[in-house]
Amino acid sequence: MMLLLQPTTATRAASRRIWAQCIRTSSFSTSLEAPAEERQRFALILGKPGGGKGTISKKILNDFPQFHHVSTGDLLRQHVRDGTPLGKDAKKFMDAGELVPDELMIGLVMEEATPNLEDGKSLLLDGFPRTVVQAKELDKSMHVDLVINLDIPTDTIVERIADRWIHPASGRVYSYSYKPPKVHGKDDVTGEPLVQRPDDEPEKVRARLNLYDEATFPLVEFYHGNGVLKSFQGTQSDVIYPEVQDWLDEQFEI
Repeated sequence: MMLLLQPTTATRAASRRIWAQCIRTSSFSTSLEAPAEERQRFALILGKPGGGKGTISKKILNDFPQFHHVSTGDLLRQHVRDGTPLGKDAKKFMDAGELVPDELMIGLVMEEATPNLEDGKSLLLDGFPRTVVQAKELDKSMHVDLVINLDIPTDTIVERIADRWIHPASGRVYSYSYKPPKVHGKDDVTGEPLVQRPDDEPEKVRARLNLYDEATFPLVEFYHGNGVLKSFQGTQSDVIYPEVQDWLDEQFEI
């Protein structure tokens, strides 16, 4: 549940300033006469944790260089590390164990979006919104044109994550099904033991995924009702992606 917290004056001002700048920028507004390849699109990618969003996003960026990828989780951590005004505001909530307010998150997105929109880029947003309330707030600042929903079976993700082992010191990740270590249970570089993160245990993964489904189903229905969402089912990214690619090709031709 999103906390009913009042955003700071600085956050409100930043959001208004960023959005006003976008509106004033002629490249942000797409002309009906513009060639299809020059039209900007604002896209979201949705999917369960461990469902291949990162892999699919990389493939999209490779084949559609007009996209700029915005991962709100990475962006938020970067602002906090850099000590920006928005990052300092966000850190106050994070340190208190509270959710970062929607308006502040939208401010972060718009600040990242502005220079890329000015350069004529399309945007691929990952990690926000996560609820219908957030989606409606985002709509006040920017219209969402396309939503890619990766509908991966829960059992597939549980098996995939439960098969993941890491080397804690380096962060190197191994999977016995597709990227096994050279020696069972040992890191390839140091020979040190591999461990499984407690959160990667099957029962904990399944519980997280069930919570995601409950929270995200209304969001999927919201964007489906807006006529901008396409769901892609499957268990392997290499099989799913060609369908995603074909759909995006069609959307950029419209």
